[in-house]
Amino acid sequence: MLQIIYLIAFTILAFLAIGNLIRSLIGFSMDASQPRSMTDPNSQGYRYRAGSVPHPELLDDLGNVTTEPLLIMKSISIEDARTRLDALYHNDLPRSAEGEN
Repeated sequence: MLQIIYLIAFTILAFLAIGNLIRSLIGFSMDASQPRSMTDPNSQGYRYRAGSVPHPELLDDLGNVTTEPLLIMKSISIEDARTRLDALYHNDLPRSAEGEN
C-alpha cells in the first residue's frame, strides 16, 4: 500500500515538473521571439519584462545593467596557490603577491 502512495506521489511530481518545463520553454520562446532594441544605452542588449527587475549583482553603482565580466580568473601554479592560502591563513602577505594588484 505504501508503494502505491509513493508511486502516485512521484507521478504527480513528475507531471508538475514536466508542466513547469513546458511553461518555461514557452516563456523563453516568447522572449526570444521579441526583437531587442539597441537604441537604449542602458539596456546593453538585455531586455527585461515590464514587471521584472534584474538581479542586483547585475547592476552597477548607478543602477545600470553591467556588461563587464563579473569574475576574472587567473591561472596560477599549485605551489603559488598554496603559498597564498597559507599566507591568508596566517594573516601575512605572500612575498610574490606584494607587487601584484
